[in-house]
Amino acid sequence: MTAVQPDAQPTIAQLIVQCLEAEGVEYVFGIPGEENIGLVDALNDSSIRYVLTRHEQAASFMAEIYGRLTGKAGVCSATLGPGAINLLLGVADATTNSTPLLALSAQAGLNRIFKESHQVVDLVGMFRPVTKWAELVPAPAAVPEMVRRAFKIAQTERPGATYLAVPEDIEGAPIPPGAVPLPTDRVRAEEPSPAQVQRAAAVLADAKAPILLAGHGAARDNAGAALLALAEQWDVPVATTFHGKGVFPDDHKNGLGAVGFMRHDYANFGFDAADVIVAVGYELQEFDPVKVNPQRDKKIIHVHRIAAEVDDHYPVAVGIEGDISRSLAALGAAVSGPFPTGIGSSKIRQLLTDELERGAGDDRFPLVPQRVVADTRAALDREDIVLADTGAVKMWMARLYPTYAPNTCLISNGLSTMGFALPGALSAKLVHPNRRVLASVGDGAFLMNSQEIETAVRENIPLTVLVWVDDSYGLIEWKMDLELGRHSHVKFGNPDLVKYAESFGARGYQITAPDQLLPTLREALDYNGVSIIACPVDYTENLRLTNRLGDLTGPF
Repeated sequence: MTAVQPDAQPTIAQLIVQCLEAEGVEYVFGIPGEENIGLVDALNDSSIRYVLTRHEQAASFMAEIYGRLTGKAGVCSATLGPGAINLLLGVADATTNSTPLLALSAQAGLNRIFKESHQVVDLVGMFRPVTKWAELVPAPAAVPEMVRRAFKIAQTERPGATYLAVPEDIEGAPIPPGAVPLPTDRVRAEEPSPAQVQRAAAVLADAKAPILLAGHGAARDNAGAALLALAEQWDVPVATTFHGKGVFPDDHKNGLGAVGFMRHDYANFGFDAADVIVAVGYELQEFDPVKVNPQRDKKIIHVHRIAAEVDDHYPVAVGIEGDISRSLAALGAAVSGPFPTGIGSSKIRQLLTDELERGAGDDRFPLVPQRVVADTRAALDREDIVLADTGAVKMWMARLYPTYAPNTCLISNGLSTMGFALPGALSAKLVHPNRRVLASVGDGAFLMNSQEIETAVRENIPLTVLVWVDDSYGLIEWKMDLELGRHSHVKFGNPDLVKYAESFGARGYQITAPDQLLPTLREALDYNGVSIIACPVDYTENLRLTNRLGDLTGPF
């Protein structure tokens, strides 16, 4: 590495790094390019760890999971043109998953950006539709304000991604006199409106069978304790979204599990019997509200830091905006409970328990999905983290994996993109080094970002990847069979995943019998390194599940 001359004039690249430090940034994930080498070099003299990835898309997923677990914007970085474009998927995933993120990329200099020129595309125009704010840095003096604004917008409810393009001649320019990082500020939690709380109490006064629905916003707002207290006071059932998994413990007597599956699942019967839905931190992109209010006959009380979006199946009777925990406490003070719910929480919970227990004892090979979920749950502690990638894996894990703490089962259900779990696992381990981290991925999603095995090995980030192997895009095959009666163009081949893992310097395991998975998971999770487990899965259970759910009748 060439040493920087001691008398060199500080540049905007160094000012950007100073601004990132002022925001408390711990990591920048990315790949350097010719046009942003100044920024990458300036990070060497900072408190920030630069994590070199093997693909910019993976860098954006790492930044997203950092933001999801910490509430602080994760930062990813790339060069101009193709490097920046590769960040788009994780940036869009972060915005649709309500996760704070800042994407930084280089851009062509102001001296040529206005004309046809090498690697010049309208990056700001590309990022605007998938971010809360995207802009080009027009002058060196604008950097402190723009970086502060990018973080503030990204981290303010509803959180999401922001993007800054830094022209190469701006990055190399000297720092203007007086240009320094701006002080950070925090938005204080708001008290709920007493009038709205009383309106909600009036709705609940006539309720016979209310139900609580906890979404991603409840997890972000750390409202688990308040949710638990209200559920016990009212003695009402609680369901979560896929994103809200764990904000209410699945082993609690009032727990119904998660809703959002493509068919009428066990938890949906709880909503069938309800007359009022108290939606706590729920956001419409998590799943279509038609799944819980198909007849538009439920009264909905929306409790969140932000106003509800408009949907025909989400007619809000009362909206309470403010700090979610304080809002729930105010509702508890206004409405004493308990309610004569008539909703069979115990029956619904028992259906989930029975399915998981049957799976744990199923000795068929290849393994049935229920067995994989049961063994995964048995191998992980309550606070350990699993990332369930998009595909059939997500469907089985989201509906069946018991979760006891927020942000311990991470799912993309906004954009629902494939390929996030492996790079995201690296970030999760950096945030929580004392927890064990598992990426649970289908073989289709695995090979989309499997190059990040090398990143984990090089950066000494221990994690385990469980690959559900069926040589197919299993979810699409499932949907085709379900809706068309046949499938096509979903089958593919896989490499020898054990040799593939070992070629990166990781451990590789091949499951050849059902009783091997649990001990292999435990060994791999306890290993202070990177492990890849290839587990054959029998997805003929997919259609059996949807057929069985289709035959299930309530109420309970």
